[in-house]
Amino acid sequence: MNKRRLFYLLVLNTVFFVSSCSMKNGIVDQVLEEPDFKEVSVHDPSVIYADDQYYIIGSHLSLASSKDLIHWNKLSENVESNTLFDNVKVELAESFNYAETDTLWASDIVQLADGRYYLYYCACEGSSPLSTLGVAISDTIEGPYKDQGVFLKSGTTNLQGEQFNPSDEPNVIDPHVFYDNEGKLWMVYGSYSGGIFILEMDENTALPKENQGYGKKILGGNHSRIEAPYILYNKETKYYYLFLSFGGLDADGGYNIRVARSKTPDGPYLDSENQDMISAKGTEGSFFDDTAIEGFGSKLIGNYQFNNSKETEKDGYISPGHNSAYYNTKENKYFIIFHARFPDYDEYHEVRTHQMFFNESGWPVIAPLRYSGETIDHYTDDQIEGEYKIINHGKDISSKIKTPSLIHLKENGSIKGDLNGSWSLDENMNAVVIIDNHKYYGVFISQWDEYNTKQTMAFSGMSEEGIAIFGIKN
Repeated sequence: MNKRRLFYLLVLNTVFFVSSCSMKNGIVDQVLEEPDFKEVSVHDPSVIYADDQYYIIGSHLSLASSKDLIHWNKLSENVESNTLFDNVKVELAESFNYAETDTLWASDIVQLADGRYYLYYCACEGSSPLSTLGVAISDTIEGPYKDQGVFLKSGTTNLQGEQFNPSDEPNVIDPHVFYDNEGKLWMVYGSYSGGIFILEMDENTALPKENQGYGKKILGGNHSRIEAPYILYNKETKYYYLFLSFGGLDADGGYNIRVARSKTPDGPYLDSENQDMISAKGTEGSFFDDTAIEGFGSKLIGNYQFNNSKETEKDGYISPGHNSAYYNTKENKYFIIFHARFPDYDEYHEVRTHQMFFNESGWPVIAPLRYSGETIDHYTDDQIEGEYKIINHGKDISSKIKTPSLIHLKENGSIKGDLNGSWSLDENMNAVVIIDNHKYYGVFISQWDEYNTKQTMAFSGMSEEGIAIFGIKN
């Protein structure tokens, strides 16, 4: 058989295969069923994969697990009724007494080379940087854990025995411990106060290597509202991505998730406008100066509401933040996991998981709708064509809830409606949406729309200015 004849047969077989695929709402791709979401409330969820399932640990020793990131099971509720320590109030008495508190804040669990699990816990008074950071060990992910003691303190004197300076030195909470691409162990940590710091760790002791002090500062200071650092490496882009939460965590605090990246785990970290994040800090002598920091970091997600015509609960997010992230090597999928509040739900919060992609510029973009098992596919122009609600997340730190504009993506590549522009999709499924002369690089993906109980097309993109947009097809 000659090569030309073989080529035509392959083409015909491909056409037959595509025409035979399942169709739903005009979409030729994976058909999604309505997920039976099982919700869980864990503040500041930090993810680890163990025993063939995902675990998230958060503040107050809250713990949950899931096989699929869709159905969650609560394993530990709070410090008083936790299952992770036999007698936590006795074992961690040093932390509770020093920090003048009866609870713990954002925790993190990592499995080290010896196969054991290391729980990094932190306690903080809240209105001051009186904080401790310690570690406990267990042979199993669910414990019980045995305390190894406190190794960092803040709020009174620094590590040199001098008066602690909260404008420049760290509040020692919000740890994330991770291995870099070379197998070295690190801990990034910090919240508000003096900024975000990183320490190289000794995996034999699970403690910081000697003579580092508080470590290297990578951003923040002067009581700027930046916290919840989490670092994830991408082997394809060869960047370390530093995720952060800007703003206040309560419902009217304007909490939002941002990202910067670096070629090395300890920085320098730059945002999409090539700004060094070391400059992201409040003005000298200020407290919670959001205007000084809101121009830094590529903003991934903030407050929004889609305002659907149907009466739906939790239509959008308020103060989404304090995320962790995970790469599933078997499925070749990236996920971002965070807690979120909701319009008209006051301070109530739940965990949300969204699939995450890296655009052609090497920046992460978050799928607009929460994960329900979808896999990105190759899409045609007619699948994408249609009317979309679009959210522009901006760069502000504000309690304002973003609401959608209505646009129509034409099959000829033009965009009409409340906003005008164009869109394109290349053979590698890299998407570009241009609106009002701003280019957003991202992806189209068919997802389950829980707000309207149907499968639909969605778009997520990031501009060179570090602004994200979400689009959902009506």
